Amino acid sequence: MGGLCSKPAADGQPVKAEVVKAEAVSKTDVVKEEVAKAVETATDAVKDTVKGADALAKADEPAAAEGKTAAEGEAVVAENATPAVTAATEEAAPASDTVAVAATTTAPAKPLKVFLIFYSTYGHILKLAETYKEALEKEEGVEVAIYQVPEILSPEVLEKMHAPPKSAHPVIDPHTLDQADAFVFGFPTRFGMMASQMKSFFDATGVLWQKGALHGKPASMFTSTASQGGGQETTIMTAVTQLAHHGMIFVPAGYAAGGVMFGVDEAKGGSPWGAGTLAGADGSRQPSEAELEAAQVQAKNFATIAKKLAA
Repeated sequence: MGGLCSKPAADGQPVKAEVVKAEAVSKTDVVKEEVAKAVETATDAVKDTVKGADALAKADEPAAAEGKTAAEGEAVVAENATPAVTAATEEAAPASDTVAVAATTTAPAKPLKVFLIFYSTYGHILKLAETYKEALEKEEGVEVAIYQVPEILSPEVLEKMHAPPKSAHPVIDPHTLDQADAFVFGFPTRFGMMASQMKSFFDATGVLWQKGALHGKPASMFTSTASQGGGQETTIMTAVTQLAHHGMIFVPAGYAAGGVMFGVDEAKGGSPWGAGTLAGADGSRQPSEAELEAAQVQAKNFATIAKKLAA
């Protein structure tokens, strides 16, 4: 993006676009002069021939006797001049091509770096997060890094809750958030608001808030609740306050998923605020195909919008 400059290319070699362009333009000017001279010479020859034909006509000597009319003379001269003009033009063509290449030679576009950050107790959010990540990675020019936030409950408490072991995804360092261009946050509900583990993570971003390091960066969210009335909308709605204080841009899911969201033949999570799943009262229900599809559509649309905002 931007104009021509001598910046490192993707392979580490400098792109000397300005030098190439200058050399190509210089060569083009020389060729143009040669073409102009050839055309001028041909024109003079045509004029001389026409003058000669006029003189013959005045002398009442049939042009046919000489085997050439004035028009034929012009044709002959033009024919003789054509090779020179053609050769000069062909020589000019590569130079013009070089200028065009030089003008379009720029450093490779920087990929959109997305941090997908989640907290999952029983694996429902984990499933949505990995599905969301796969969908994002299918979009051109998007680079995704997935992280989980630190657990604040003790192993003893998690055992009593019958929570499964944590995934192998790395734990996010809140101080590295400024390295990303866009964010996706996933977390389950706790009484209609984000889980305390995710809130604790946001509470640790004070230094970035003071610097305004996340200002203007887009973010999207998804959630999980036990039931349809358990906070599918309010959990994300109340979480937007975290983005607002950082000056971040919230990108909702809307109804882009279409019929998947409107169908009422089965219970499912999700809302225009963001994708979601229903875990059931005992946590045994896993994300349905419809819920995963809605998450994929949200990911695709988020990538499109985030790239526009980052451009």
